[in-house]
Amino acid sequence: MKSLPHDHDKNIQVILESMPVDEKFSEAAEIFQQLGDGTRLKILWLISHSRECVSNIAAALGISKALASHHLQILRRSNLVDAVRVGKEIHYSLNDTDEAKLLHKTIDALFKITCPVDDKI
Repeated sequence: MKSLPHDHDKNIQVILESMPVDEKFSEAAEIFQQLGDGTRLKILWLISHSRECVSNIAAALGISKALASHHLQILRRSNLVDAVRVGKEIHYSLNDTDEAKLLHKTIDALFKITCPVDDKI
């Protein structure tokens, strides 16, 4: 138990007992960093609602394929994006993880929209 200099709330010790370890906070911070870049946020929003290839993502956002690929790679390393080969193309969609689903809901809530693809939530 940590000894605190002041006793403002008697429940603080109970709260501290359930605090996640530092590693979990670092993992969460990495996920939240994905929302800190406007292009990645747009990509997340788009692939939350539609499985798309890099060419379509780049064209839809008005960016180069190289830039779209760069951002998709970062999102894949964070385990937020899934990639499936379809013929010669790779199609990207939001990964089926709790973290990715939470970001999807958060993005929709920030923009005050209802997801047009109900089965992806």
